[in-house]
Amino acid sequence: DRHLSSHYDYYLNLIEGDTEDAEAHVRFYDEYNAVLDMAAEYYLETIRDVFQEFHLANGTWVVEGKPVRPQDIKSTALFTIEGELDDISGSGQTEAAHGLCTGIPSTRKQHLTAPKCGHYGIFSGRRWREQVYPQLRDFIRRNEET
Repeated sequence: DRHLSSHYDYYLNLIEGDTEDAEAHVRFYDEYNAVLDMAAEYYLETIRDVFQEFHLANGTWVVEGKPVRPQDIKSTALFTIEGELDDISGSGQTEAAHGLCTGIPSTRKQHLTAPKCGHYGIFSGRRWREQVYPQLRDFIRRNEET
């Protein structure tokens, strides 16, 4: 497991006095383990409704009395991203949005599975800068006038 070996390396860095790598580890995991500033009720309700009871995928999700209908989305483009080594979102989870958003033409949809990239890496760091961002930027540019 990547995280187990990372923590073991951190321990070795501390023993060997490698404070630079140890501090980098702490900074990474402080950010990695941070949860967005949102109400616990909202977070738990979303986890339950979307990921445990599959209301979005089954077409039964209702918000404030109105059904959520991804098939009605028509006036935007869709870019989904997954990390090959993602330990939070399962493989195919974000790509499933393409099948739900049938109102968006396939010419305005793109999916990226970032190689050798975990969940955190698709949003920040070197893999974000070198792999994800350039493709996302180009996708936005291609679709901004359509």
